[in-house]
Amino acid sequence: MRCPRCASSADKVIDSRVSKDGSTIRRRRECLDCGHRYSTTEQILRECLYVTKRDGRREDFDKAKIIYSLRRACQKRPVDAEQINILVEDMIDALEAEHGMEIPSNAIGEKVMENLKSIDPIAYIRFASVYKDFKNLDEFLDEISDLNTPKIL
Repeated sequence: MRCPRCASSADKVIDSRVSKDGSTIRRRRECLDCGHRYSTTEQILRECLYVTKRDGRREDFDKAKIIYSLRRACQKRPVDAEQINILVEDMIDALEAEHGMEIPSNAIGEKVMENLKSIDPIAYIRFASVYKDFKNLDEFLDEISDLNTPKIL
């Protein structure tokens, strides 16, 4: 690591903490040259995941897009950032196990809705209204009524 203040590569780790879901490590570091303290995070790199779009295009999987859309759906809702991060990590693991290295975009959207439904129904409706592209109020009300209808197993 290079110090953000003096660009020296001489540092020492003062403290390390693992996130709740175990997917990242936060390290507190101190530069040995200038004494500046800074934090770094370490996470597992996923090997070349791709998203297959509805029109057949392929693009690199971008976890940040999912986190952004979830934060928008959960805005002003009692859902914290750690819940979102855990949801995304679990979802990526499940999608990778099910689809391998090429994940269909519709599978991502469906998995997000499935997990979001159990966390916060309002955030689920917000996400679903964008993802499903409701054309009128009836489609919106149908989705809400489906949410209120208990599923019998």
